[in-house]
Amino acid sequence: MSGTNTQYEKVIQSCRDIFLHKTRDYGTSWRVYRPISIVDQIFIKAKRIRTIQENKKQLIGDSIQSEFMGILNYAVIGLIQLEMDNSIGDDLSVEETTKWYDIQVKRAKDLMEQKNHDYGEAWRDMSQESFTDLILAKLLRIKQILANDGQTLVSEGIDANYLDIFNYAAFALILMDEGKH
Repeated sequence: MSGTNTQYEKVIQSCRDIFLHKTRDYGTSWRVYRPISIVDQIFIKAKRIRTIQENKKQLIGDSIQSEFMGILNYAVIGLIQLEMDNSIGDDLSVEETTKWYDIQVKRAKDLMEQKNHDYGEAWRDMSQESFTDLILAKLLRIKQILANDGQTLVSEGIDANYLDIFNYAAFALILMDEGKH
């Protein structure tokens, strides 16, 4: 498991670096996103990955790896938005944004460690296509929860789905780093 933790932290650090560089470039313009807009941003990236996987061809230079990184970072945005009070405002400092980002990473990592224990790192034997499909399914679940005014009867909420999306993207990135995808 220590190898997994090291790999996990490495891919998360790469995503975090990009997120914070973009925060310096653009500020926290993502604060204006409503919940459905975040879902749609992730959907666009996952749909592009799936299209490239199916067609075995891409015309735009952005790599599948960069799309998984974007999915992970949008999952963080979704988690932050769920927790952050709208009265906080749209303009967060880089320091505040870093704090919020790191809180969500800790939540995702804790969940990853628990699930890795129970599932025996089954994700290591999964295909990139499966990660993409699971992300798309989680997005459809979030859309349905939003259509139900955020309520579920027996199912996990929006945050649990974002945490899973985060971890599926992290797993895909780890396997890509290993040259398996």
